[in-house]
Amino acid sequence: MNEEQNLILEVRHVSGGYREGSFLSSKRAYHEVLHDVDFVIRRHEILGLVGESGTGKTTLTRMILGMLKPQSGEIIHYTRRPQIVFQDPFSSLNPAYSAEWAVEEPLRIYGKYDEKERKRRVHEMLERVELPREIWASRPSELSGGQCQRVSIAIALIQRPHFIIADEPVSALDVTIQAQILKLLKHLRDDLDLSYLFISHDLNVVYQLCDRVLVMKEGRIVEQGDVDEVYDHPKEEYTRRLLAAAM
Repeated sequence: MNEEQNLILEVRHVSGGYREGSFLSSKRAYHEVLHDVDFVIRRHEILGLVGESGTGKTTLTRMILGMLKPQSGEIIHYTRRPQIVFQDPFSSLNPAYSAEWAVEEPLRIYGKYDEKERKRRVHEMLERVELPREIWASRPSELSGGQCQRVSIAIALIQRPHFIIADEPVSALDVTIQAQILKLLKHLRDDLDLSYLFISHDLNVVYQLCDRVLVMKEGRIVEQGDVDEVYDHPKEEYTRRLLAAAM
């Protein structure tokens, strides 16, 4: 397999940001957030992205998802665009519908499968994310935070993408449930041949899960490398301060 065949995503020297204010205004202020951001994600890799709030992680995510366009540089997808798992599982689920209904909805919109095949795929995915059958008919308010996050993961995976953006997916969960979700994400990576961009402010969580890590400061990638290398031998003072704060 050559290098290009091994890639999931390539971000090439991307700079850009967003305009602030009403879409009806012709004088919206432009805020450049990202500056010459350059990295790749490879097949079967879990790449961590860390940095303080306001450093540009959300803007980068929106550009990868196609919600914003770079001012310069390019973003190349070698698979379909990624699906995303959000930080707060309760707010990302429709409170009126069951877990089973929520996971099936992307397939209904997709329109390729009949009802019997949709149900088969949904039930298979709910089992993959280790949700007990007796709660498939439950609504979000009847589920725990960890169970809701498993539903969100199932929704992201139901169309079988190869690339997932996980945006602070365990920060709203207690430590025990965090460990269970991280173990599930690793298992799904191996089982379904997934790649992740895992965004987190928790460097300990990133160390547990990720293969490589990007350190972002003020819209720039200031350090990147294998997790062990960056954590054991940080080159940048900013990285050293982040690691010290996590101890």
